[in-house]
Amino acid sequence: MRFLACLVLFSLASPLTMAQQPSQERKFPPGLNSYLSELVKAQQQAQQPAKAATPPKKDLTLADAVDLFLQQNLEIVAGRFDIETADAEKLTARLRPNPELSASFDNLPLDFSGPFFSEQEIAYGVSQTFELGGKRRKRINAANANAELARASFQVTMWKLTDDLKRKFYGVVLASDLLKLANENQKTFEEILKHTTEQFQQGEISGLDLRRLEVEKLKFDTDVANSRRDYEVALRDFRLVLGGDYRSMDVAPAGTLEYQPYGFVLADLRDKSLASRPDLRAARISELAADSSIKLQDAQRIPDLNVGVGLKRIVVDNLYSFGLGITLPVFDRNQGERVKALIQKKRAQNDQKILTNLVLSDVEKALASFESQKSRVELYRTGVLTKAEEIQNLTDFAFKAGEGTVLDLLDAIRTRRETLASYYQALFDYQTSLLDLELATGTPLQK
Repeated sequence: MRFLACLVLFSLASPLTMAQQPSQERKFPPGLNSYLSELVKAQQQAQQPAKAATPPKKDLTLADAVDLFLQQNLEIVAGRFDIETADAEKLTARLRPNPELSASFDNLPLDFSGPFFSEQEIAYGVSQTFELGGKRRKRINAANANAELARASFQVTMWKLTDDLKRKFYGVVLASDLLKLANENQKTFEEILKHTTEQFQQGEISGLDLRRLEVEKLKFDTDVANSRRDYEVALRDFRLVLGGDYRSMDVAPAGTLEYQPYGFVLADLRDKSLASRPDLRAARISELAADSSIKLQDAQRIPDLNVGVGLKRIVVDNLYSFGLGITLPVFDRNQGERVKALIQKKRAQNDQKILTNLVLSDVEKALASFESQKSRVELYRTGVLTKAEEIQNLTDFAFKAGEGTVLDLLDAIRTRRETLASYYQALFDYQTSLLDLELATGTPLQK
């Protein structure tokens, strides 16, 4: 640092010295001044506080949102833990009983008056339990069935949460369209208000018409504020569903509510739902798991065989022993667990019947709602939107030409605003009804 300070002072003092002694030429090392200037700039930049770079806002398509959701949603992560736990149970099911080692010492001298080892009786033994009735194999089958059930339950969770994510996605798209419409209406109304003010200053219209427009402006400003609030709330809910720290995620959906006509046949949708519904598939797997549990509990009533061998040393003699042990199933024959397993199977069969009826009902209701929303959207697309736009344009032209009233213009603006807002809502309801069909069938239907 002292060296750098000396260099700076030297560079500052050089021009003064040269001014005082013009006849004497001062020669410096080449590039010294440029080096010092760069050094000063570097120090100034180091002293300035570093500005945090603001990451650009990332737009997510529906496919990108689903991929990100599957990676970091906390409920999805928790569901994977259940699968890992079930896989750990499969490892436990494969284990065999551990052998048992025993040792005993008899006739130990307490007075230590005689020989210590000559009077001892030492016995060693090892025993092993052998599972009978195929317990290990049936235990493995039951663990595998429970693991499949855990995976099926995880698919049910993903199926429901993914549907909720898609609804949140289109909810943000709807709120964004309504906000754009509100801003557009506000801009259009400000232009009309500006033109009306000019007409009032020129004496072409009365002050009452201008006051009406000024009062009506509050409604348009309020509409923008409410639309912006709805958009922020919908965006926050969407980020929350994505998972992770939603406060630090600067992402937004990039999509439209563009109308795409679809046609479905009820019989095909029923077949798809019965084959693909995750909850119905989980109910079927639950019945299979109950069958495996019944077989395992039936095998548990068979007692296990215990085989043991040993060596007993008495003074100088060695005696060998061999033994068999088995529990007599006189009282406990695992009756309670066997009954519980049978009840579990009956419950699984009953749940499967309930879900089958529910699935078919869901498909019929979803299809009826879809057809209704489709007809509603097509009504708007028959020319209503164009007519609402033309009415506002013609009324605005007539008002500026002095042939229309302020009330007519306000009514035309309201009509266009309400018509477009209702159309956007109809598109959203149509998209939601399509999601209802996907949820009812358990099958993606959008192209």
